[in-house]
Amino acid sequence: MKQIVSLFVLLFVASFHMATFAQADSKTNRNMKTDKKVLVTFFSHTGENYAVGNITKGNTHIVAEMIAEATGGNLFEIVPEQTYPKTYNACVDVAKKEKEAGARPAVKGDVKTEDYDVIFVGYPNWWGDMPMAVYTFLEKHNWQGKTVIPFCTHEGSGLSGTERNISATCKGATVGKGLALKGSIAQNSRNEAQKSVSAWLEKLEY
Repeated sequence: MKQIVSLFVLLFVASFHMATFAQADSKTNRNMKTDKKVLVTFFSHTGENYAVGNITKGNTHIVAEMIAEATGGNLFEIVPEQTYPKTYNACVDVAKKEKEAGARPAVKGDVKTEDYDVIFVGYPNWWGDMPMAVYTFLEKHNWQGKTVIPFCTHEGSGLSGTERNISATCKGATVGKGLALKGSIAQNSRNEAQKSVSAWLEKLEY
């Protein structure tokens, strides 16, 4: 009888320690494969979007959530103080003017990227580049020694030159292989999008 009680106590203690470890691990937002702290930061646009009509959750937002769920990372949305127009043509015009001017629109809030090892950076492809608000965010931080991994949504432009632009902006960071996913797939074919995200992360070993 004493042996049975002792065994029960040992099992209980072991289970308690395992549960405590699991909770601590989840609080640190570490990726289970790499034991690195992961952040998924993104800019996304709602309203009228090309090929998907009026949407309440942006294409890039959907992909960012998939990445965060798969990697155990924290989510942070880059939100400009001045909201972009909801109608497609008006938004496109503003985005073009900002790019031509090299604008750095103010953004709301911030997250300390310096506390993370791996930072995924997501954005729609606007005029062959990241939205200028993403540059505002990137230029605030010290990227020395970090791993930065881009992902974008598009309807034919892919990543364009954004990987190079991130390398130039995030000085001292290692820039990983990015993912380009059509916004229409992210919005309307979630299973297909999930498969693409999973295959990409597997190649990156996250």
